[in-house]
Amino acid sequence: MKKIVLIVTTFFCGVLNAQEKAPYKIYDRVGQEISYNKMLSLTNKSDVVLFGEMHDNSIIHWLQLELTKDLAQKKNLVLGAEMFEADNQDELNDYLSGKINQKQLDTTARLWKNYRTDYKPLVEFAKEKKFNFIATNIPRKFASLVYKKSFVALDSLSTEQKSWIAPLPIAYDAELPGYKAMLDMGDGHSNENLPKAQAAKDATMAYFICKNLKPETTFIHYNGTYHSDNFEGINWYLKKYVPKVKIVTIATVEQDDILRFEKENQNKADIIIVVDKDVTKTH
Repeated sequence: MKKIVLIVTTFFCGVLNAQEKAPYKIYDRVGQEISYNKMLSLTNKSDVVLFGEMHDNSIIHWLQLELTKDLAQKKNLVLGAEMFEADNQDELNDYLSGKINQKQLDTTARLWKNYRTDYKPLVEFAKEKKFNFIATNIPRKFASLVYKKSFVALDSLSTEQKSWIAPLPIAYDAELPGYKAMLDMGDGHSNENLPKAQAAKDATMAYFICKNLKPETTFIHYNGTYHSDNFEGINWYLKKYVPKVKIVTIATVEQDDILRFEKENQNKADIIIVVDKDVTKTH
């Protein structure tokens, strides 16, 4: 009788485990599942964490905040984000120091439409902990200039305007797979300056990360995953600016089945977060 009870119990436990639902799984670069604590340990040892996100993914925004909070228990942090443009740094600093309120920040900085749900919690955490929060991205109007006229358009900017972008001339490798793929997406009809505009963003974000590195401190940067996937983009420029910098990249991908790591996602990053495609979008 005891054997029967044991067999039945084991069977139902197995069924319950098989039916457990989870919105995400964490994997290493070759597709081996790792724990959240392992991710925390890896990021704790780095100078820079490039946390690649899908901008509308609610799970990733939650994980960004949780990882940031947990890292802050271990060491000092500097935070930074693609979602803030460098010419809005003064406004962001004024908000963090209490000189202006949220309404004033809303009207003076070019905040993304999902700021309140997705990025405000990170800014508020930085404010609470008195961490610097760096506006790393190139002003969008200058990226638009590169798209229209290539890098040469940046030469005519004023001295102040040039302080909001990576130092000129901006290095550019047109053979990097990510930039080549941007052209291929247009079936050969894409503006050849499109990947250059992307590179201007990547270089500028890397530059402001480097400018704000501190000893015994990790800079955690939030950016669209395509800006750091495959160790390109921001990662590539960081290595050019500071060759010995220790970087951990995190990529976000979506799959129908998070339990079966898809081979095409291998080597996208040091850490790959696979999120169920059904996860709620924030906008």
